[in-house]
Amino acid sequence: MNLAQFFLQGDVLARGVALLLLAMSVSSWVVILWKAWLLHRASRDVERCIAVFWQSGNVQDATEKIKAFDREALVLPMVEATKLEAGNTLAGAGGRETQLTRVLRNALHLSLTKLQHGQVLLATVGATAPFVGLLGTVWGIYHALIGIATAGQVTIDKISGPVGESLIMTAAGLVVAIPAVLAYNVLGRSVARIEAELEGFARDLRELVGSASAPI
Repeated sequence: MNLAQFFLQGDVLARGVALLLLAMSVSSWVVILWKAWLLHRASRDVERCIAVFWQSGNVQDATEKIKAFDREALVLPMVEATKLEAGNTLAGAGGRETQLTRVLRNALHLSLTKLQHGQVLLATVGATAPFVGLLGTVWGIYHALIGIATAGQVTIDKISGPVGESLIMTAAGLVVAIPAVLAYNVLGRSVARIEAELEGFARDLRELVGSASAPI
């Protein structure tokens, strides 16, 4: 009996576990490929945007140039947030330094949320897939033992076959979990590197715009 036969001949729970593992595998690989592409592009864009910003004559000129490079909108929101337009509200009640800190923090959080999107799914798949596979294994062994007890005569071939087939679910759980865990760690390092660049740029931008002599 192969995996397809095991799925077709299993009960509702066995089929549910197999379908859940399949869904977890497909979703994690979609996120892995998508995030690898996104982070590769975002890393290049952030470096180019920061370089373009500091090579510009003023903030307004830098904003126009960044629009051509910031395809994931990670740097541009922070630059545009420095155009304080709070008016007569509580947001404008504090000093300029306080306002800049708040708007840049909010813009930075939005950018970091984009970068971290999908990481929770990879962590969840990596942590739960082995246990989902183990559930399928335990349930399969249980039914195998019930079948052996019903048959009345116990031989090694009657035990090894059903039990070995049930262990397929444990292997499937590991096959699903391992790529998700590896991708979570690898992509997490890329996210952390981009986050560090954005946080450093936000601090520098705050000091620049907060100074009275900054070219706006």
